[in-house]
Amino acid sequence: MSTLHLYNTATREVAPFTPIEKGQVGIYLCGATVQGEPHIGHIRSGVNFDILRRWLIASGNKVTFIRNVTDIDDKILHKAVHENEPWWAVAMKYERAFTDAYRALNVIDPTYEPRATGHITQMIELMELLVERGFAYAPGNGDLYLEVRKLPSYLTLSNQKLDDLLPAADADEKFKKDPRDFALWKSAKPNDPSWPTPWGPGRPGWHLECSAMAHQYLGDEFDIHGGGMDLIFPHHENEIAQSEAAGYKFARLWMHNAWVTTAGEKMSKSLGNSLIVSEILKKYRGIEVRWYLGSAHYRSMLEFSFGALDESVTNFKRIENFLERISKSGEIEKAIDSEFKVAMDSDLAVPEVLALISKWLRAGNTALAEDQMDIARDYGSKIRGALDILGCDPFDPAFNNNGGKVEQSAGIERALDGLISFLLSERDEARSRKDFQSADRIRDRIAELGILIEDTNQGTRWSVK
Repeated sequence: MSTLHLYNTATREVAPFTPIEKGQVGIYLCGATVQGEPHIGHIRSGVNFDILRRWLIASGNKVTFIRNVTDIDDKILHKAVHENEPWWAVAMKYERAFTDAYRALNVIDPTYEPRATGHITQMIELMELLVERGFAYAPGNGDLYLEVRKLPSYLTLSNQKLDDLLPAADADEKFKKDPRDFALWKSAKPNDPSWPTPWGPGRPGWHLECSAMAHQYLGDEFDIHGGGMDLIFPHHENEIAQSEAAGYKFARLWMHNAWVTTAGEKMSKSLGNSLIVSEILKKYRGIEVRWYLGSAHYRSMLEFSFGALDESVTNFKRIENFLERISKSGEIEKAIDSEFKVAMDSDLAVPEVLALISKWLRAGNTALAEDQMDIARDYGSKIRGALDILGCDPFDPAFNNNGGKVEQSAGIERALDGLISFLLSERDEARSRKDFQSADRIRDRIAELGILIEDTNQGTRWSVK
């Protein structure tokens, strides 16, 4: 029996995963900085870690899943000026856009989704602890910095050398003991939002919030910390520095998903090649976009093109059509196949899973062609079990409102089934009275509608070509 193995960025190796507490897994995922509409590069992280979460649950674990929202940040303040809106209104608008995108792609809601502005108290308590322990200093200008040279383990996640780093670009260097020290707290600027602290009014640095919120919801030590690979430095390095300086053990395992790229470059607004999720969903169903984003291994770059997306959609529709055909004889159970388990336990090897689904699809279609419905249904159960973990089960009610094929077309299909059944009964009556000309005419008209007719020993079946 296989055991779940995961790649740890900190150790740079794949190793068996053992939760701190058996059957309980705590995960902290760095969520969105809500300063604009989400593009598919943003949402890939949500999909990848949702697959991890689903597999952990299917393997018998209870998962506490935290995904934060950064709702105060330089970029948000900048966007608020350009949109002539209060900063909090801008943050709320784009937070809702991210929520809509996650739900459209069937990403399970986090257990808790804390906002940075809702945890200022916890941040102040953490900063007081860092000052007390001698790792943080206030130069008197209202800022607070972490003294990174006091931390021997600093930069072990990204495997860099401190003296090779450029100065941290989050405050005025003249106030720092070392130009690489980073800001825990930023003093208030005119017209910017601020909160009172013992060092003066201001707002949190980007890194501080995650250390405070991870500790609040998951404790001194938790199982997995996740995010995009672009967060390894400086964000995750600085989270580790703050947390270890405070005396926390923090995360045992670090997981990072790769980027979605276009023309070999990271997808970002600065490149002018953003692909906004809400726009893509006008042309493609949520289940299709999720299938595409989840198709590559989470640690592999996904080179986006509409041609590749279209090809992915075509392949997925073949799977849907097979499941629809066998679902006409009754509900398809979901089964976790042993080969599937081995692939998922091998650092979530989704490409191997897709190869298995293709193999089962070919065998299932062969069984259907040979009127071996029981065998076809067995393969359908394996496929549906795999799709459920990948979050792409066409029968999942979650796709009701975002374009799930089976659910969206259920009423139309029932009506179509009734009409075609009526025509087939008319054809059978014509054949029984040996009026083969009328029977053939009915068959040809049905075929013109794109319906495939199969005469079997168990009766006549139909499916969409």
